[in-house]
Amino acid sequence: MKIRSTNISKPTTIIWNEKEVLTGIYKKPINKPIYLGKEDVKGDEVSDRKHHGGEFKACYLFSKNQYEYWKNLYPNLNWELGMFGENLTVSGLNEKDIHIGDIYEISSALVQVTQPREPCFKFGVKFGTQEVLKQFIEHGYPGTYVRVLEAGFVKTGDTFKLVEKAKNSISIWQFFDLLYNKSKNRDHIKLIMDNNALPERKRNKLKFFLK
Repeated sequence: MKIRSTNISKPTTIIWNEKEVLTGIYKKPINKPIYLGKEDVKGDEVSDRKHHGGEFKACYLFSKNQYEYWKNLYPNLNWELGMFGENLTVSGLNEKDIHIGDIYEISSALVQVTQPREPCFKFGVKFGTQEVLKQFIEHGYPGTYVRVLEAGFVKTGDTFKLVEKAKNSISIWQFFDLLYNKSKNRDHIKLIMDNNALPERKRNKLKFFLK
């Protein structure tokens, strides 16, 4: 995997249900390194701290390989890297191959795969239709958040070096299916019950399906 673009945003106001809402989803490529901190990316807008940023969502990665699929669905949008609100646009990122708990070295930073992105209304506003949320879920390639174990600068061209492969885990693809599929895979749930790369509250929600 290799970084193809580093992206950050300024606060942007959108209208939702006749109210003004602040968002950081409108990220733009920048031609310089960005600093991955323990809670967020330095200089990046994180408007909703309840659902974004923090230990388990410090940085969001999305695959450049998925761009053509979405460009074909929405050819009239103003396409540029960072379109999905990702801090890092990464080539070679495949959600079926990366597992919750995997640890990667990127330049001077050390990151751990945590959880997939769950789309919200702001994503729909950016794409001009809330129908895109259903399409995003059905497509099944949501990108991934990472926890920053060691803060550091990363830049376009940096590659990901696998430092530690998670044991007894599931892929981001499989976990995304767990979140939205009404028929839950109990074996997959059992595998991630003790995985501390996932927030405890998320594990507790899935624990319900083991009863």
